[in-house]
This record gives sequence, C-alpha cells and structure tokens, in this order.
Amino acid sequence: MKILVINPNSTASMTAQIGDSALRCAFPGTEIEAVNPRGTPSSIEGHADEALSVPAMLDLIRAGEARGVDAYVIACFDDPGLAAAREIAAGPVIGICQAALQVASTIATRFSIVTTLPRSVPIIEDLVEAYGAGHRCRSVRAVDMPVLALEQDPATAEARLVREIEAARDVDGAEAVVLGCAGMSDLCDLLQRRTGMPVIDGVSAAVKLAEGLVGGGFATSKIGAYDYPRAKSVCTLAQSA
Repeated sequence: MKILVINPNSTASMTAQIGDSALRCAFPGTEIEAVNPRGTPSSIEGHADEALSVPAMLDLIRAGEARGVDAYVIACFDDPGLAAAREIAAGPVIGICQAALQVASTIATRFSIVTTLPRSVPIIEDLVEAYGAGHRCRSVRAVDMPVLALEQDPATAEARLVREIEAARDVDGAEAVVLGCAGMSDLCDLLQRRTGMPVIDGVSAAVKLAEGLVGGGFATSKIGAYDYPRAKSVCTLAQSA
C-alpha cells in the first residue's frame, strides 16, 4: 500500500517531521512518501494561504495517480482543497482535521482543539461544525505562536501547549485534545505523557484511516459530487481580450 502524505506548504523541514510522524504509526507494509509543493506559502495561516496552496497540491495528486498511489493525506489542519482533491483521486483522500475529529469523537464524548494562532480559531470552528462535531467540541484554543515558530522555539511551544491542554481539561471539561496543526505531530506522545490526557495528532489519525480504507477496498465514489472533473479548455487573458 502506498500513501502520499502532502504538506501543502513549502517548508521542507516541516514535511520531513510530518513524514516521520506518519512512518512511526504506519504498518510495516505501508509505503509512506511525504512531499510538499514548491511555490506555495511557507506556512498556511488563513484563507488566502489555503487558496494559494491548493493548485500545486492538486498537481502532486495528479502525479500520484499516474504513479499508482493508493491514498492521500492532506497534512494541514484546515483541510485545504479536500473536496477538489477527492474529485481527481481514485483512492481515499484524508484531511487531518476530519480524521482527528473522527478519532476524538470515538474515544471521548467531549474534546477540545489546540492550534497555533488566534486567527485560526474561527476557521477551525467552522470546520468542526461542517464535519458535524460541534456538539462534542468544547473549545478551540490557541497557543498564539506562528506555525513555523513551533520548530524555531520548541521549548516555548511545548510549555504553551501543556498549559492549553491542561486548561482544556480543567476549564472546558474536555476528555481528549486534538492538536490543530500538522507541525505539532512530533509532540503528541510527549504532551500525552506530561498532561495525562489523550492527545490526538491528525497526521497519525489520517494515516491509520487511510490504511483502513485501502485495506477494506473502499475507494472514492465517482457518482455525483466527487466524480472526475469534466475536461474543459482554459481561456488565457490574452485569448479573452
């Protein structure tokens, strides 16, 4: 089984960390390839960054289809371009937010999410509602650090994550915590040990879900909304003038 894990931003060091997290949880027979496009934002922190990352991400999926990839993981907690990716892929495409919410809703009755910047909070809240998990999500908390600062200042990131996870438990009444950024995936085990809380990393959740779907023979439906896009010509500005 071959799973392509795509970090939609262009930071190679984060891609390597995400790939390591995916490999640690994968079955021995699963081939994990972690990639990122070029020419996309160095981190994804808002709707504009999401939009800029999607075309190059879709190109990687098209290339994966030509190489026989069985499933794809979109390793950004905003799940950018998820529906579009499912249109062009035959196998399952898993967003790490949706996967993490499914795991959290299975192992706990209530959970909280801890993410990076406050501006990400409403984006994630809207995703939680769209995925039907709003009644289980106690809160979306932010450590108030940019995505790339997780790697640049790991000690501060760890301290702030511990503080917010403990607040999710003690103030929100959460029974589990979801890490709301793929760049946090390597901290999952450490945070679980330090807080005693079940801590869910979306990268690992998505890889295990992808393995299960491929192993069960489940492919993306091509009846209706996720059907392959119709072939269309693209009119350039010069042609339209």
